[in-house]
Amino acid sequence: MLTRRLRAENRAPSARALSTGFIEGRRLSFDKLSKDGSGKCDAEPTGDRSHRVYGVVFEVSYQEEHALDLAEGLGWGYAKQLIHVTTETGLIEAMMYVAKRKNRLLRPYHWYKEITIAGALEHGLPPGYVEWLRAVESIEDHDHRRRVAHEALLSK
Repeated sequence: MLTRRLRAENRAPSARALSTGFIEGRRLSFDKLSKDGSGKCDAEPTGDRSHRVYGVVFEVSYQEEHALDLAEGLGWGYAKQLIHVTTETGLIEAMMYVAKRKNRLLRPYHWYKEITIAGALEHGLPPGYVEWLRAVESIEDHDHRRRVAHEALLSK
């Protein structure tokens, strides 16, 4: 959700936030198996319409879609799914990455959780949701170079 992370690392420099909103019948989990061994985000289906995952709908240039797919791990850890996002102005149809490989024992790295929180704050997601994110258990990333590179996105 953090715009500067989405635009960095040649992911999607054209990324532009269109709206915030939520998807019903899902809950946010941090158990998507990442190549770095940590847990990443997934909007896990629950079937309970009272469950919501809040987020941001971005517009990305078609020419950058392949680079974003590679950065996100499309085909290895994520698949794409068409979803409906409830926004202030109505429903928006959007594409979302959904986890293919999960492990409930995984935890996100501290920096990943902080980037998620920073994106939620940047886009004004509900305060209660931000507090829930802050309460998510996270772990230290012992790869100093990777940790420092990602933490740098928080101080820009």
